[in-house]
Amino acid sequence: MSAVYFISDAHLGSRALDNNRERETRLVRFLDRIKSDASAIYLLGDMFDFWYEWKSVVPKGYTRFLGKLSELTDSGIEVHYFAGNHDIWSYGYLAEECGVTMHYGPCQTVIEGKKMYLAHGDGLGDPSLSFRFLRGIFHSRVCQFLFSLLPDRLSLWLGYGWAAGSMRDHRMREVHPYFGADKEYLVCWSRRVLESDPDIDFFIYGHRHIVLDETLAKSRVLILGDWITHFTYAVLRDGKLEIKEDR
Repeated sequence: MSAVYFISDAHLGSRALDNNRERETRLVRFLDRIKSDASAIYLLGDMFDFWYEWKSVVPKGYTRFLGKLSELTDSGIEVHYFAGNHDIWSYGYLAEECGVTMHYGPCQTVIEGKKMYLAHGDGLGDPSLSFRFLRGIFHSRVCQFLFSLLPDRLSLWLGYGWAAGSMRDHRMREVHPYFGADKEYLVCWSRRVLESDPDIDFFIYGHRHIVLDETLAKSRVLILGDWITHFTYAVLRDGKLEIKEDR
């Protein structure tokens, strides 16, 4: 019986974490284990802690993960990759070399008869002005072009340094990770989307690094956790969606 899997936030290569190889190996083992029944796999962003594609090179590393993605797509399994706020700078390599389908914003689709709203989650109702300012810079084509002109050692140092600082700040702020149904901004965003499209069955997000399964009217809002401390994922099988932990 086939199933559809949803994963996010592995942050491979993070300089703020000391177990990158172990997490990559665990993730690859998981992907290898599910390939026998997976009809599609959705990677909902920030699988890399930093990713930038220059004209002819990409960051070194991640060969086990990239190879597994290629193996999955070569075998006919759909792999969808949603660019997150740490890995937005993909200009074709992942699609052309690994065969994944790239998404650069929220996507509405129907899977197994269920209407889905899928997104990484950054920029969707986040009240932080500083984050919205930085997000605007990172999405600017001018800023991306200027970044590409920097010497590779300097650009990588800046990119990985920013990503590591963001990760440290994020983990320190997560003392109270769940804001409550009335303040959790991805839940609030979902509520706004339902006002114009009340038929959505499931909202699935990454980004927040919390595990959440919240009922909202006739819908459910899921936040997937991460592959840093939670090692969680969602699976849709026979129309039933649930969050599980890799063991």
